[in-house]
Amino acid sequence: MSLPAGSTIGIIGGGQLGRMLAMAAARLGYRTVVLEPQPDCPAAQVANRQITAAYDDTAALAELAAVSAVVTYEFENVPVMAASALAVSVPVYPPARALEVAQDRVAEKKFLNGIGIPTADFCPVDNDDELTAALKKFDGSGILKTRRMGYDGKGQRVFRNMETGGFAGTREAMGNVPLILESFVAFEREISVIAARGMDGSLAAYDPAENVHRDGILHSSTLPAGIGSETAAAAQAAAAKILAALDYVGVIGIEFFVLADGALLANEIAPRVHNSGHWTEAACLVSQFEQHIRAVAGLPLGNPGRHFDCVMENLIGDDVQRVPALLAEPDLMLHVYGKAEARAGRKMGHFTRMSRHR
Repeated sequence: MSLPAGSTIGIIGGGQLGRMLAMAAARLGYRTVVLEPQPDCPAAQVANRQITAAYDDTAALAELAAVSAVVTYEFENVPVMAASALAVSVPVYPPARALEVAQDRVAEKKFLNGIGIPTADFCPVDNDDELTAALKKFDGSGILKTRRMGYDGKGQRVFRNMETGGFAGTREAMGNVPLILESFVAFEREISVIAARGMDGSLAAYDPAENVHRDGILHSSTLPAGIGSETAAAAQAAAAKILAALDYVGVIGIEFFVLADGALLANEIAPRVHNSGHWTEAACLVSQFEQHIRAVAGLPLGNPGRHFDCVMENLIGDDVQRVPALLAEPDLMLHVYGKAEARAGRKMGHFTRMSRHR
């Protein structure tokens, strides 16, 4: 049963993704309340109300549950216990199981491999001796990452053709937290699929985007991606398999490496709307943000069809100073997030250039 117009949707997280979810919810006739510790966050500037508290604040969570008909979230590091506690008294979508899988890189890769989706080779690393052994297995090369947290290239260390041994202190330098070593992948390009699953099990997948990262941060997403139709279909089929396995409701972002023969390796999943799907706001009738609200509100999913070729680019740090010049361009849609301070590596907005659909 769908939520009646005027119902309130709770959103955990007040960043730019929460902002765009709140905007989409308003277009569909819903009110939104945001739980976020930072006052005047980007989402609160467009939502109906903000609860200013930590994400695991018991009283704040109880208040959020009391005023919301359904609760969702804009980032994957929401405490699982918070989502589980909320779910006792109010529906929470995507389910807490999706958070459990996505928050631990080892659990994530085991989940993906367990449903038949290949990933890069990996080894859990809990001490320096295990790092030495893992690097030996991967011929002295690999990417060492924290198993939890870390985004936009944070919490990583790259090893290339190094002698196996002499890594004392590495785990300490990375915060004495559980780690994972992933093998290098000889990929030709990176793509992502934004897909949605409704309460009734219906599916909708957008065209894959081809992504370029700079310094670990997404720089651009281009549509169409430079891949064949079979590779695109395989990526969308993998997304459908992941959504079904998690009994998912909402939008998910899934990143893949594309190999020389067109085969795919899943890189990571994000149980939320995704930066590489911002282009849908400009090039589709139904954006990923509206699609997510439709799903969690029990409404029919919209058509994910694309009406333009496009390139979405992030505005990072001082890039936001380009806004006046960008607005002088034709066929461009801009979104500035309302963040008070531009800092190096901080996403301040994005824009999408459209061109005729090929």
